[in-house]
Amino acid sequence: MSQRAVAIVGGGIGGLAAAVALHRQGWRVEVLERAKEFTEIGAGISLWPNALHALEVLGLAGAVRAFGAVEAVGGVRDLRGRWMSRTDNAELTRRFGHPLVVLHRADLLRALIEALPADSLRSGCEVSAVRDDGHGLVVVHRRGESRPDLVVGADGLRSTVRRALWSSEAGPRYAGYTAWRMVTEPLAEPPCEGAVTWGRGARFGYTALPRGRMYCFATASLPAGAAFGSSEYAELLRRFGSWPDPIPALLAAVPAGAVLRHDLYDLPPLPSFVRGRVALLGDAAHAMTPNLGQGACQALEDSVTLAHCLGGTPDVAAALRSYDLLRRSRTQAITRRSARLGAVGQLSWPPAVLLRDTAARLTPTRLTLRSMKPVLGWTAPGGPVTTTNSEGR
Repeated sequence: MSQRAVAIVGGGIGGLAAAVALHRQGWRVEVLERAKEFTEIGAGISLWPNALHALEVLGLAGAVRAFGAVEAVGGVRDLRGRWMSRTDNAELTRRFGHPLVVLHRADLLRALIEALPADSLRSGCEVSAVRDDGHGLVVVHRRGESRPDLVVGADGLRSTVRRALWSSEAGPRYAGYTAWRMVTEPLAEPPCEGAVTWGRGARFGYTALPRGRMYCFATASLPAGAAFGSSEYAELLRRFGSWPDPIPALLAAVPAGAVLRHDLYDLPPLPSFVRGRVALLGDAAHAMTPNLGQGACQALEDSVTLAHCLGGTPDVAAALRSYDLLRRSRTQAITRRSARLGAVGQLSWPPAVLLRDTAARLTPTRLTLRSMKPVLGWTAPGGPVTTTNSEGR
C-alpha cells in the first residue's frame, strides 16, 4: 500500500504537532507555512497538565519541560495587591499528573520542528485555495499544487482553509478587549510566585520563564483597532505603571520595543470541524480567548486525537468524523468558559467588581481545583504515537 500523504496548512504549534503525530504513524507530511520562517514572535506560553499529557503521547514532554519553568504558586490578586485566590503547582501535579509549565513559544516550536524531517517543512508557501476537483483534494499554494489524501487546516484565527470550505459560517468575533504581551530582561530577583491582578476593565499577569526572565501580559477593554498617540510601551506604563508591586519593576525590565499587542477574538461554534477529507484544528477550528491559557493546549490535544483516529482505520473520512465527535463539544465548551472568565475579569462597574472580588476570596481552593478538572483532567485516546516510518526521526 502506498504511503498516505497529508498537507497541513499552517506551521504553528497545532500544525507542527499534528505533523509530528502523523509522521510517526507513517504519513508523508507536508507543512505549508506562509511566513518566511517557522518561528514564533517573542512571548511566553503556559502549558497546563492536559497539554503535557498530549506532548507525552508525542514523546516530547520531557524535552519541552526542560525548556520551561515551574512556579510553586500562582493566583489572583486585587488592585491593592492582596491575594484573592492561590493555586499550588504541586497540588496540580498530584491531581492531574503534570505541573503548569511556562516557556517561550519559540522553544516549544523548536522542539516540534526538531521532531520532523527538514524536507517536510515548506516556509514561504502561502496557500490560496483548497478544493476537490472531482479527482481528489487539491491544495493550491505559492510553489504550485499538492494532491494529498488529507488536508489539515491549522492556519489560525483567519484560516484560509476555513474560509474556503466553511464560507457560510460566521467569522471571528471581537471579545471586547485588547492584550499586550512581553518578556522582561533577566531579573536579579524575579518574583517566586505568578499572579494575575484584576482591576476595573483591565488585568495584568506575570509568570516565570527560565534564566530569570518573566512573561507578562495585560488586558484593557477597548474598541477593536484602537490606536494610541504614544508607543505601546508608553501606553502600558500609563495604564499599569502605578499598579501593585512587582508590576512597576517588571515593566521597567521590559525592552521598550518588545511589547506586542493584539485585539482578542474567539470563533463562534462551527457545526463540524470536518468536510470530507479536510479537518480543522487549533484556532482555525475553535479560536478562544486566552483567559484559561488553553489555546495551544487544545491544539495539542486536537493533534494527538486526530492521529489516534486516523491510526484506527484506513477510511480517512470516517476517521475525521470520529475526530469531530471527540473534539468539537469539548473545545467549544472551553471556548465558552474562557469567554465567561474574560467577561468577569474585565468587569469595570465598581459594585460588580466588589462582588467579583468578594466571591473570589470566599471560594475555597479545593473548589477552584475541582472546577478545573473538566479542562485539565483530559486523557489522551490510545497510547503514545507509534513510529512506523523507519526513515523518519
